[in-house]
Amino acid sequence: MKKAVILGANGNIAQIVSKELHQKGWEIVQFSRNPKKVNGSDQLVKGNLLDPLNVENACEGADIVFLLAGVTYNTKSWQEEWPKIMRNTLDACITHSSKLVFFDNMYACDPSSSSHLTENTPLNPSSKKGRVRMEILQMLWREVAEENIKAIVTRSADFYGPNAKNSFLNELVIEKMKSGKSPQWLYNGAKRHSFTYIPDAAKATAFLALQGDSWNQTWNLPTDSSYPSGEEIVDILNRQLSLDKKLKVLPGWTIWILGFFVPALKEIRELQYQLDQDYCLDSSKFEKTFNWKPTSIEDGVKSCL
Repeated sequence: MKKAVILGANGNIAQIVSKELHQKGWEIVQFSRNPKKVNGSDQLVKGNLLDPLNVENACEGADIVFLLAGVTYNTKSWQEEWPKIMRNTLDACITHSSKLVFFDNMYACDPSSSSHLTENTPLNPSSKKGRVRMEILQMLWREVAEENIKAIVTRSADFYGPNAKNSFLNELVIEKMKSGKSPQWLYNGAKRHSFTYIPDAAKATAFLALQGDSWNQTWNLPTDSSYPSGEEIVDILNRQLSLDKKLKVLPGWTIWILGFFVPALKEIRELQYQLDQDYCLDSSKFEKTFNWKPTSIEDGVKSCL
């Protein structure tokens, strides 16, 4: 039986990856500060990703390690924690001859290319968080280039899905409209925007790990190419819920002022480019290679209701 270690257990992606691999007969180890079983046979290992010995011990015997963790969403935490987490993970994989799958976002990509983000888009971030993501990607690919490790980087746009945690689309639009409230958006509700459906992202991540020719590459995960604007998503939900809600958009100057009082809005300001212009992830490489069709935005938001 092959063994997979999930670093950052119990998150949106980790739960589905765990189920997918378990169905394929894999032994699953869940690692986090408070891991919980996803499958009845899962092994639970408590530990801290910032502790190199904790990570090394957890990865012992792993065929594949999945780094699916999240870090508190503020710049200081990212700068302090992500390089340590990646270093600890890489060292553990090298020690145990384990392959690595890293679930990433698009923050490191050049903002000037945001209207068409492919696997070949240059890494040239303008934000502090983006520079952290570029730093840890460079660490990973350096080890791959030196043939110390085999790795896959999977990348998602903003994600959403049933019961999603920390999803912009779920929290500001879907859940508000479900409760009869007006949906909200930031900066510009008319710009096109990619949203990756969580079950698609997680199933595709697990699938890639099981393919012999997918390694040492970056893969944009399957994402609906209709690229709906916030206004269009609200129209879809209005039809599905028989409502007539209008999108309330917070302009940049309001977000700037509120950022002094609301930490989450302060953290979002440096990523304004993702919402005040078209932001479109192209997943055609994955779709064409594996004949995989992403869930449509209409079906995806319906599943959240």
